[in-house]
Amino acid sequence: MFILYRILPALFILLSLVSFSFAQQIQIVASGDILLGGSASTTLKHHGFDHAFIATREILSSADLALGNLEAPLTDSQDEFTDKRFRFKVSPHAAGALKNAGYDVLTLANNHMGDFGHRGVLDTIDTLQAAGLKSTGAGIDITQAREPAIVEIDGLKIALLAYSNTFPKEFYATPTRPGTAPGYPSYFVSDIKKARKRAEVVIVSFHWGGEALTTPKDYQQDLGRQAIEAGAQIVIGHHPHVLQGVEFYRDGVIYYSLGNFAFGSYSKTARTSALARITLHGGTLHKAEILPLSVYNLEVDFQPQPLYQGPAYAFIRDFNELCSPLGTSLERQPDLFWSVVPITPSHP
Repeated sequence: MFILYRILPALFILLSLVSFSFAQQIQIVASGDILLGGSASTTLKHHGFDHAFIATREILSSADLALGNLEAPLTDSQDEFTDKRFRFKVSPHAAGALKNAGYDVLTLANNHMGDFGHRGVLDTIDTLQAAGLKSTGAGIDITQAREPAIVEIDGLKIALLAYSNTFPKEFYATPTRPGTAPGYPSYFVSDIKKARKRAEVVIVSFHWGGEALTTPKDYQQDLGRQAIEAGAQIVIGHHPHVLQGVEFYRDGVIYYSLGNFAFGSYSKTARTSALARITLHGGTLHKAEILPLSVYNLEVDFQPQPLYQGPAYAFIRDFNELCSPLGTSLERQPDLFWSVVPITPSHP
């Protein structure tokens, strides 16, 4: 009995430490651009909005935190901004499918959020909130647009910020105008530092770069690194519609572009995409991964599909070419994900 009294406290402490360790390991999954309209409208009207997420719902839902970029307002507004070629809006009913898909936070700072006026922006925020989803990157004014979405997981607070570095500038919020948060360094550096006082982890989304460009522009690398220097641990890029590489910088990771996800376009350029999975341990970056996807809608019918076997290896070959200039490559994992690792310099 004496021995039991000596062992039990030590066993309790050991089990507590193990539980704490597991509690502090958090997985975040991020997707690329989401457009549940455009060329997908007929398909999704027939099958329902949930159709777009059938093949990836389990992955998104199993994450502790899932986020994506919502590329069109959820609104019935008729106030169309006609001074641009492509304009989109999606029925507010799509919010339920985004929730069912496993998303927790949607970023709204992009070049389509203002396609149907100020009402379209505000409708989107309200509709997502009513569906139990958080959003960031847009608001009734510039103050709200720059406000982070904050989630708490196992006692760890995570702040998410989103910014647009794309035109039209008419979509940018001002002190008196609804809209999106512009990605000016004077804004996001200050916002990140403030967010770090409220949360242990900061994730920043940028809508940036050039469409169909597989190489980040110099300014993308500058902004991404500035965000890490200001205190962000994770930077997620959107807008090019195609993949760009991944870079480790200091104690953070930058995914320059995740490409399209469930996106209403028959583009022949946007054939592959990826889900990013980031594992945090005690609030520190532990692992960064990639899940190869097919988003070639002539084949997958607006339902992103994980790639297997030969197509997956072809993806990895191509993606390694994008990552190599950034000092990273991919390593196989036991599941469908591939781990992003620094390239080890070879020695003669």
